Amino acid sequence: MSMSVRNITVDCADPYALALWWCEVFEVPPSPDDHPGDPEASCRLGAGQPRLLFEKVPEAKRAKNRVHVDLQPVRPRDEEVVRLVQLGATVVADHRQTEEAGWVVLADPEGNEFCLNLSAEERTRAVASS
Repeated sequence: MSMSVRNITVDCADPYALALWWCEVFEVPPSPDDHPGDPEASCRLGAGQPRLLFEKVPEAKRAKNRVHVDLQPVRPRDEEVVRLVQLGATVVADHRQTEEAGWVVLADPEGNEFCLNLSAEERTRAVASS
């Protein structure tokens, strides 16, 4: 491989607050280098994974994301939807077809969309039952 992904960067109004929110989503500690008012802040996902980098921009989000992340939870998908909504996400579109198929489109507190898929265990069960 000639390169790797270092960051997935998200434009936002409040980098520190959004980085803290995403750290809660991934259940990782926030970076001790980041502080309120910083022009950028990050959420480090762990070794071998890109970090989420949040950069302050003056304009508000106006349209659907052109790029988004697809997340595969450890917990069952439906439990994770409830947890993320309790953290402040909003459901944008629900494409769950059954307990073994589909995904949910959510938005973070600043409106950036992401998808939540089935957990690995749910995928394995779905394949086994097909």
